[in-house]
Amino acid sequence: MSEAEERRWVGVMLDKLAAQESRRTLGDAELTERAERLSEQFFDGRARPRSVRWVTNQNTRWGSCTPAEGSIRLSHRLQGMPEYVVDYVLLHELAHLLVPGHGPRFWELLEAYPRTERARGYLEGVVAAERLPKVPAAREE
Repeated sequence: MSEAEERRWVGVMLDKLAAQESRRTLGDAELTERAERLSEQFFDGRARPRSVRWVTNQNTRWGSCTPAEGSIRLSHRLQGMPEYVVDYVLLHELAHLLVPGHGPRFWELLEAYPRTERARGYLEGVVAAERLPKVPAAREE
């Protein structure tokens, strides 16, 4: 398979995956409930967000957190991604309610989530695919 063909197929498969997963998009209220469940499951309920919502102004970050306000924002770009990826980003931001930086204590918290490395790899793959040059789709005759 040529490089151009490989890029085209990666795009096709990402589009198919996004279409399948988009049926499972959560609203803000469901996102908040999910964050609360994850906090209970992995952080003994210690991370208590006041608000969790989708935003459309984050194109270089997957999520952000303001610990002083207890607010978590997730990029709309996560919508349609597999649940374990959204859960990882939620847990990442929940962990910031407990530990502000990305030091060893922060990463120890995330070790409790068994899909951390898988989710990080998925997100890295998405970023890498977005950086590939766009190849026009082959015209069918």
